[in-house]
Formats: sequence, structure tokens, C-alpha cells
Amino acid sequence: MKIIVPMAGRGSRLRPHTLTIPKPLIPIAGKPIVHRLVEDIAGVINQEIEEIAFIIHKDFGTQVETDLVAIAEKLGAKGTIYYQEQPLGTAHAIMSAKESMSGPIVVAYADTLFRADFTLDTTADSVIWVKQVEDPSAFGVVKLDGDSITDFVEKPKDFVSDLAIIGIYYFKSGETLRSELQYLLDNDITKGGEYQLTDGLENMKLKGLRFVPGKVDEWMDCGNKNVTVETNSRLLGFLHKDGENLVSDEAKIENSTIIPPCFIDKDVILINSTVGPNVSLGKSTHVTDSTIKNSLVQTHAHIKNANLDNAMIGNHASFDGNFTSISIGDYSVLE
Repeated sequence: MKIIVPMAGRGSRLRPHTLTIPKPLIPIAGKPIVHRLVEDIAGVINQEIEEIAFIIHKDFGTQVETDLVAIAEKLGAKGTIYYQEQPLGTAHAIMSAKESMSGPIVVAYADTLFRADFTLDTTADSVIWVKQVEDPSAFGVVKLDGDSITDFVEKPKDFVSDLAIIGIYYFKSGETLRSELQYLLDNDITKGGEYQLTDGLENMKLKGLRFVPGKVDEWMDCGNKNVTVETNSRLLGFLHKDGENLVSDEAKIENSTIIPPCFIDKDVILINSTVGPNVSLGKSTHVTDSTIKNSLVQTHAHIKNANLDNAMIGNHASFDGNFTSISIGDYSVLE
């Protein structure tokens, strides 16, 4: 089994956090989004992962590439880096990794997380991960006849289904998907100037290939700051319920209270502070004389005299709630 992970650009909706690292490498509860994603996929497919192919832009840099390969290796897989030179759509992105599209594959977009307990139907030609939603008009959905998918509908105005496509797909034959997407590229079949995966899926369906849904229990977005903070909170709750130890023994806690669930990484220092619930503090972060809840703080941050709720603070950031002098860079937000 191989996993193909299109990562596109750094993510403008999460600036300034994505100016130095791409969105999929932002840690959620102490682990990068893309790391959690491929781990969870591995848990569902319950098969050995041979390779994880990451599709990125060249400007991500060598350190990001090294980090991505390390994530694959932690799962016992080969890590491969491919480049998408231009943002020409989902099908174009996936085809950037065409050399890895053989045998059974999973395609997963790297800005979403999920929780699922279904068994992958490897007899189907394709399994589309879906989540039941209250307002299907905001999503692409699948239409069912019994256990099979009969249609893909993008943002339906009239109700056809409440099963939204979350952006993770299994294909029994990577070669078949590659052939269908190559057909789109060769014949310049686009929508809005972009080559779309859904057009390839439609062609496969018309040829009689069998699509079935894989229903996930939870679907968590990491598209912008607010939903990323919410996803961090939800995931902390799941991990706490699962019994994971989320507070490092190497954290230094003085006259402070931690209200679970919280992730406290190693070398964090808490002094005269209350943290939680639903807070992640990255490695070597220092918090003094502060109250923090429902927030995501990355590594090596320094926070003092703060009262934070629904906050997202980046690596090596300094925040003093009593500030009188301030230096703010591009895309920074204080509210």
C-alpha cells in the first residue's frame, strides 16, 4: 500500500503561521497534522505501508523535505518527495507523483484529520472517505444506491445526500487512477482552468468501476486559525479519553495548574499560571503569570502576563500581555 499526500502551498489562510513552515507541519496536540493524518490512515487500512509520497512546492526547503521523509520512516515506509510547479488542480497535483501510483494507493489531502473505525473494503475499486454533515450544500457529496456510490455532486443546492467527501480516497489500482488522470491532462479537460480529481472519478464510474463509502466518525479541518484551534481542542479530548499521557515528565511546573485535556511538551516551563482545558504547549515554551485555555502554542514561545482564549501562537514568538511597545510583522493579527 502507498499513500499519496498532495500538500500544495504553505496555506495563506493560516498566515503568519505558514510563513516559515507549511500548514501540514503545524503541530496539533504535539504532532504535525500530516503525521497524524498518515498514522490514522495506517490504522484504518491495516496494511503495511510501502511508501508515502509527499507532493510539495520547491520553496518548502530541504528541512521540510527531511521532516517529511522522517515521518514516513517512523511508519516503516519509504518517503518520497515530488514537486508541483504550478497549482493547476487536484488531478494535476496527484499526477506529480505518477511514478508512485502503482498497486493499491490512498490519496489524502493534508489539511484534514479524522477519527474512524470502519474496515476498508479492499474488494471495491475505490473507497471514498465521507462524513455525515448537517449542511451538505457546502460540500461535495456522494449519492448512494445501497452500499455503492452512484454519483458525485458538488455543493448541491437541493438535497441529494448528507455524506460529504472529506478528501481521502482509496484506489485498488493506482495504475487505473493514473491512466484516468493522464487522460484529463492529455485532453486538457479542466474546470475553471484546473484539472480535477472528480472528473477522473466520474470517468471511472462511467466505466463500471465500483465505488463505496468509508464513513468516518469525526472530521476535523485545519484550514484556518479558528478551525485549527478547534481541531486541537477536539483531538486533545479524544487522546485524553484514549488514556494517552499528554504531559511530559520533562516539563517544569511551579505553582501552576493544568486543567486537562492539555498537551505539555518536554522542557515547557509553567510558573504561576493556569493552563487548560484544551491547550497545547510546544517544546521549550515558557509561560509565566498567565491563564491560557482553548489555545495552540508552538515551540520555544515565551508568554507572560497573558489571558488567552482561542489563541494560536507560533514558534519562537514572544507575547507580554502588558505590552506597551510592539513590533508586528506581515500578516500578524492581534484581536
